[in-house]
Amino acid sequence: MTSRRLTVAGRIALLIRAGLISGLVISGIAYPLAALAGMGVKAGTEALESLPEELTEVPAAQTTYVYANDGRTLLTMFYEEHRKQTKLKEMSPYLTKAIVASEDTRFYEHNGVDAKGVARAFIANQKAGGVSQGASTLTMQYVRMALRDGARTPKEALEATEQTATRKLREMRLAIEVEQRLSKEQILERYLNTAYYGHRAYGIYAASQVFFSKSPKNLNLTEAALLAGLVKAPSAYDPATKDRRAATQRRNYVIDQMLKIGTITGEQAYMAKKAKIKLKLTTPPNDCISVSRRHNDWGYFCDYLKSWWREQPQFGTNPLEREERLRRGGYRIVTSIDPRIQKIALAHVLDKESRNSPFAHGQVVVEPHSGRVLSMAVNRRYSLDQKDNGRHTDWRVGKGVKGNYPNTVNPLLGGGDMAGYQAGSTFKVFTMLAALESGLPLSTTFYSPERYVSRYVTSRGRATCGSYWCPKNSSKSMTGNQTMWSGFGKSVNTYFVQLEQRVGAEKAVRMAERLGLRWRTEVDRKLATPAHASGWGAFTLGVSDATPVEMANVFATLAAEGQYCEPLPVLSIRNPDGTNARDDRGTVIAAPRCHQAVRVNVARAATDAARCVTGYGSARGGCGGWETSPMVYATAGRPVAGKSGTTDDNRTAWFSGYTPQLAASAFVADPDNPEHLVGSGRSTMSKYTVAQTLRDALRDEPREKFKPPSDKMVY
Repeated sequence: MTSRRLTVAGRIALLIRAGLISGLVISGIAYPLAALAGMGVKAGTEALESLPEELTEVPAAQTTYVYANDGRTLLTMFYEEHRKQTKLKEMSPYLTKAIVASEDTRFYEHNGVDAKGVARAFIANQKAGGVSQGASTLTMQYVRMALRDGARTPKEALEATEQTATRKLREMRLAIEVEQRLSKEQILERYLNTAYYGHRAYGIYAASQVFFSKSPKNLNLTEAALLAGLVKAPSAYDPATKDRRAATQRRNYVIDQMLKIGTITGEQAYMAKKAKIKLKLTTPPNDCISVSRRHNDWGYFCDYLKSWWREQPQFGTNPLEREERLRRGGYRIVTSIDPRIQKIALAHVLDKESRNSPFAHGQVVVEPHSGRVLSMAVNRRYSLDQKDNGRHTDWRVGKGVKGNYPNTVNPLLGGGDMAGYQAGSTFKVFTMLAALESGLPLSTTFYSPERYVSRYVTSRGRATCGSYWCPKNSSKSMTGNQTMWSGFGKSVNTYFVQLEQRVGAEKAVRMAERLGLRWRTEVDRKLATPAHASGWGAFTLGVSDATPVEMANVFATLAAEGQYCEPLPVLSIRNPDGTNARDDRGTVIAAPRCHQAVRVNVARAATDAARCVTGYGSARGGCGGWETSPMVYATAGRPVAGKSGTTDDNRTAWFSGYTPQLAASAFVADPDNPEHLVGSGRSTMSKYTVAQTLRDALRDEPREKFKPPSDKMVY
């Protein structure tokens, strides 16, 4: 094929020649050619000039594949059109032979428009008294598909496929242009990657997977002929139907055509036609709801990944545009979910609360120094099928309303529009960090009575003394002088209210924001504003909502000695060409996003107090003789720190724990009804879940120790 671009006159000459051969008769196929020829070269040239001169090819939508952190275990896929670009050299040679034989036997002889084919179609149509045969070459078909896929409006999509003379003329002109620009092999490759084969399979890779569960390079003659035959009419020749006669006849037609043009032998044709159609159908997963039953519990992580993706400005200007990129971009995403840790975490969640319980028991595991989310486990099935779900626990919603158990797709662990759950005394960590950063040492002492009348004004709630908020401790044994070690280890409310007053409630609120908390409810957003934060005394006792992802990452920041990393659900994101996806500044999107949120010594001091909680014991001070969660160190069997948290009347029960290598946060709550109390019987559930998960996840890892704080942070 010549590499010289044809002139307009040259292109029109080819079209006129095709029209003349067809007899200049107005019929379904020949009309645009005859009309063009009748104008004369000059007028015809002007008509041709009014049409697009060059094909604008929009990259075809491709499937995004999502894997676990091993890069092999498929989590799910995202697509609008299931397609994966495949090089011609990665396809069976039978494919190109079959598609040429079935769709365009003169493909290697014409320049985009086949004059002989037009003549043949005209004669056939005359005999049939209508349009019974087309004259579209493979190149013209590719042009039509490219115009369809590149349509930006419904009108453009209609114009790309409507049966008109203008459309055919445009296809012919653009086909000639394409043939001057691309080699025959390039056209074939693009055609095979663009064509629709039925069953939501676009392109030969998807078709090979859907019908035969194999890659295109492994297709044999019979399989290649079957797929090539589908392009003409995927529904009419669908081999997955009970009656396969039409599919078999079409396949055999393709085989006969291959024999006719000499690309296979008679013996090959005989054996291929004799073979029965043997399919190995695969339904490709799409979106989080299609996560396999074997890994159904991964659906919540998948949902979190999608929510994260919708927040990344690098993928579009708004959430809908970003999700469209996810479904069309053809990315290869290796996520951070660790199948081994996920299995461990889920086992320890389910051995305490069954899926049929109205109480959700969930846990998130995060890696310090990277923020990567390794596990998201909850006692629910990720499913839209709620017909057998239990009754909603809030009678006020009305009779017959289903609850969230055992099946739900609500983001119970974080992401999307989830507000979270009140995290109780775990919020004391923000007050402590703010105090340490402000220069108050761990040895800061307050006399902590059973009930304390604060300076914070309030007009509601049970903990009121006139116009002031006056919280109390959960045990009389907490009364007395307390330090940060003992106050945190025993979770002494009246100590932390005084500490908050000393440092300022607004500093505690801002510290929470620095460590990743977001305010999702109208009440929280209002109270967190500068105008109200200084009077938000109850903040230190965890009256605000938080998600398990957020809380696990807060304690991962302490494990990383103050280095905050955004929660991250990915290890790598690669473009279809294999390169790393980057933002506008050239930064790898999947790279950890970390910065020093609090000073190293401040984080070490907070950890020293958090060691008192678990029974591991502080390195620099006294824990006060007892602690709230001694079973954590006893169970984990390695250096561990953390904080428990319950809300009024045990509506929720939390525990967040960490070692230098891992951080985890678990909760128990009723997502449907915050007034449904988990009760004292579930108060230790999260503690054991976190401790057991850390123990088993780190079983083969070294017992790393925490570094103690400096004297300046102690005294």
